[in-house]
Amino acid sequence: MDLDRFVNLVTQAAGIDRADAERAVQATLATLAQRISAGEARDLAAQLPPELAAWLNAPERSRRFDVDEFLRRVAERSQVDDEAALRQARAVFAALGQAVAARELDDVASELPRDYDLLLPRGPHAEVMPADVFVARVVERAGLDEAGARRAVDAVLETLAERIAGGEVDDLLARLAPALHEPLKRGRGHSGGIARSMTLARFLALIAEREGVLPGLALAHARAVFATLRKAIDDDEFFDVTVQLPQDYVNALVPARA
Repeated sequence: MDLDRFVNLVTQAAGIDRADAERAVQATLATLAQRISAGEARDLAAQLPPELAAWLNAPERSRRFDVDEFLRRVAERSQVDDEAALRQARAVFAALGQAVAARELDDVASELPRDYDLLLPRGPHAEVMPADVFVARVVERAGLDEAGARRAVDAVLETLAERIAGGEVDDLLARLAPALHEPLKRGRGHSGGIARSMTLARFLALIAEREGVLPGLALAHARAVFATLRKAIDDDEFFDVTVQLPQDYVNALVPARA
């Protein structure tokens, strides 16, 4: 694959012009070069157009940072906002998926933690729901204004992350938009990554406390967030989340399929 073809793939996937696509490619590859080993960067460069190889040279390599920091660096280099950085980085990884051997992309992925799955190509049904769309759907379902919906989303995701295992939180981080990651990380921090047993009443009380509402409202808001979460992630992932919850949680919080 030559440079023009690679950049055109990014242009089409991200819905941007050529100049922005070139910046996105450079920003994403330069950031990736900081995150993977020098040997893996060389292997990747060997399968790419020579014009891209220089962007995989980095003075500092194999530094540990999560996907949120990766996207922050891409956004800074490309001078775009967080949502655009996510869209553009995903487009670059999609182009990589077509430009290099599947085994090579697997080797790159093996050096990245699970939350980077957010960026890796996963087929036509792997769209990430933007955070503002997630919040807007909670607004519609719960009858809240935008600020109230954001508080509800933060409170429910933080408490859910405290209630489920850390590995499952990592899976959610790999499926949800970066703007929704902070409450998940807080909740995982509260539990130390070990699912914290609590009654449904305690679960709702924590949500109410974090959101600043009465427990009755917390239940309605939690149902709205769970319904939106069901639409934002695939069925298998939603099952993996809810299977960790007692049946009374499921009965109270998970709406029946429309």
